[in-house]
Amino acid sequence: MDKLKVLGVKRGSRFSPNHVVNDDSIFSLVTAALREKNCEVTLCREDEFLALENIEQPFIFTMAREKQVVAKLKKLEAEGKRIINSGHGIENCFRHNMTTTLVGNNIPYPKSYIVSTSEPGNAVFEKLTGKGFWIKRGDFHAIHKEDVTFVESIQQGNNILNEFALRDIPDAVVSEHLFGDLVKFYGVSGTDFFFSFYPYDHNHLKYSEHESVNGQTAHYPFDKNKLQETAFRSAEVLNIHVFGGDAIVDKNGNFHIIDMNDWPSFAPCREEAVPQIAACIYNYFNA
Repeated sequence: MDKLKVLGVKRGSRFSPNHVVNDDSIFSLVTAALREKNCEVTLCREDEFLALENIEQPFIFTMAREKQVVAKLKKLEAEGKRIINSGHGIENCFRHNMTTTLVGNNIPYPKSYIVSTSEPGNAVFEKLTGKGFWIKRGDFHAIHKEDVTFVESIQQGNNILNEFALRDIPDAVVSEHLFGDLVKFYGVSGTDFFFSFYPYDHNHLKYSEHESVNGQTAHYPFDKNKLQETAFRSAEVLNIHVFGGDAIVDKNGNFHIIDMNDWPSFAPCREEAVPQIAACIYNYFNA
């Protein structure tokens, strides 16, 4: 059997805040697993991918996030390349797009509004009652810790919007604060692989200061099968195969998805996840 010619595009380090080694590790291990599955894999960085004029490989797997790379991936898909995660799926995980997609598909999600950073957000802030609210950059993933910020007042909220505007971030997602346990999860479409855990219990966070908002994990009981079903449904509507995310579980066991990520690090379950991710990619290329 001829080997599948596959191109792997690594994630740029600036898109892996506090997780550069973890992201490199999962990508390297999946690459090795694909080579064991009769794939001839060539690797490149995001900048190298952009410089390529002719891509001979019909199959691409990628953790890339640079917007120019995503645009090129979408163009290659339109030309017939099979790509995982899809450029469309990667773009769907930009916060603005993710919010509208999940809400539009009835995925349980915090009450949220999309606002322009060029105007005060008073009208929206006044609609969100409770302890405070979250402001998250809308045009992309979080790269700096300020990209996802908890605020307790309208003045603080407008200060964050002004800071976003100065950084040329055009819009923001403003969400209600949900009190409860943070649960992180990882999944692989086309398989039954699903792993969830409490990140604060394992010090597994990009920005650990967020724990101070809700306090320590209470371990409220909830339906893990329902969370798994909702996570896979979220990945489906976003068009991502290798995914992770976060949910908040309240004291009554209700949960809301608060984030979905295209191909996270899988750090707490890397060994178990690698063969599943490789199988997902290989089967997708052979479909």
